[in-house]
Amino acid sequence: MSTTTKPAGAPAQILVAEDSPTQAQRLQHLLEQQGYHVTITANGRQALEAAQGRKPTLIISDVIMPEMDGYELCRRVKSDASLGDIPVILVTTLSDPQDVIRGLECRADNFILKPYDERYLLGRVQFVLVNREVRQSEQTGMGVEIFFNGHKHFITADRLQILNLLLSTYEAAIQRNKELGLVRDDLHRLNSSLEAVNNDLESFSYSVSHDLRAPLRAVDGFSSILLEKFAPQMPREAELLLNNVRTSVKRMGQLIDDLLRFSRLGRQPLSKRLVNISVLVREALEELRGKQPDRRIEIQISELPDCVGDPSLLRQVLVNLLSNAFKFTRQRENAMIEVGCRQQGAEKVYFVRDNGAGFDMRYAGKLFGVFQRFHRAEEFEGTGVGLSIVQRIIQRHGGRIWAEAEPDKGANFYFRLSQESPQSFTRCMSRGRLD
Repeated sequence: MSTTTKPAGAPAQILVAEDSPTQAQRLQHLLEQQGYHVTITANGRQALEAAQGRKPTLIISDVIMPEMDGYELCRRVKSDASLGDIPVILVTTLSDPQDVIRGLECRADNFILKPYDERYLLGRVQFVLVNREVRQSEQTGMGVEIFFNGHKHFITADRLQILNLLLSTYEAAIQRNKELGLVRDDLHRLNSSLEAVNNDLESFSYSVSHDLRAPLRAVDGFSSILLEKFAPQMPREAELLLNNVRTSVKRMGQLIDDLLRFSRLGRQPLSKRLVNISVLVREALEELRGKQPDRRIEIQISELPDCVGDPSLLRQVLVNLLSNAFKFTRQRENAMIEVGCRQQGAEKVYFVRDNGAGFDMRYAGKLFGVFQRFHRAEEFEGTGVGLSIVQRIIQRHGGRIWAEAEPDKGANFYFRLSQESPQSFTRCMSRGRLD
């Protein structure tokens, strides 16, 4: 590991070009603690003017700055006869391999990877200052022409500059790999923890299912027996109360079913294939109409392109959205439901639209939360879990769902899936079968 010592003799004059005041102050404090004399400038143009006014021992420059970036500053310094021997360290993220070529072209002496470790930065500064005299003893060659990433570049940096720059790049890559390794280990630990939590949730779900259903069945069974055997002798009020008990038990059972379905969605594997959305919509509508044969609803189905997804889960999405449309248009004399798809940029957005009760968009942020209801149970039945299930399924498909509505004027629910096209999916499947 690099160690740092305070410079002997006259303190080195270090010029810093950094447009972030916070980063500039941090760097100034760090360097001055080591005995260096530091001058701060806000961009490359100011740094060049400062260097021409008073020649520094070393320049440390951020790469991305307004007016003049770090590469251009370095190029100007190296091409100036009176400043050309000043070593320049560039502070960069090195997010693009082209950064190394730009550094070579402008004859930078070293890279420091951002965000930097303080001890590493001080070690780089000391290394560059110690090697300054060695670099000055070399004569700049005629340059070399190289090809990189399909482009030709002419490099005039001397051999020591090239070596130091490439070594600092390699060292930065090693440092980044170490950081990525630590992140990978953290992710592995988090995944292990999440797996344990999911297993606990699965056990809890089973427990809830088993332990709560048994007493509910008993309550419903005994209430039913009481009504069958003693209804004629019961006061009317007692009979109504027992019927309320049975209704509440059924609602509790439905709530347990919905919660279990919601909790298991995260663990259920996706079985992706080509899905004919039109067929799923017609099946869902047939099921809902069978439960409400007396309803008169005008239903419009536009052209619905195929998609890629899990057909059973996508069917659940459509059943939930369409059942909501059926439910919330119940009080409309002329109920209307429309199912369609629109092109939005490169994406296909499916929608279910109705002219029902609607809701206030001020509460749209709560729409997909578990147990969130915008209407009283006396008006519209439900557990408040259905839309949470829909959102979870859409998210598992790499998509998004949102809604637009207005009270008493209906609601529009939109959803899109991942951008995987049926054509590319078919090609991949064909290649898989051939292999």
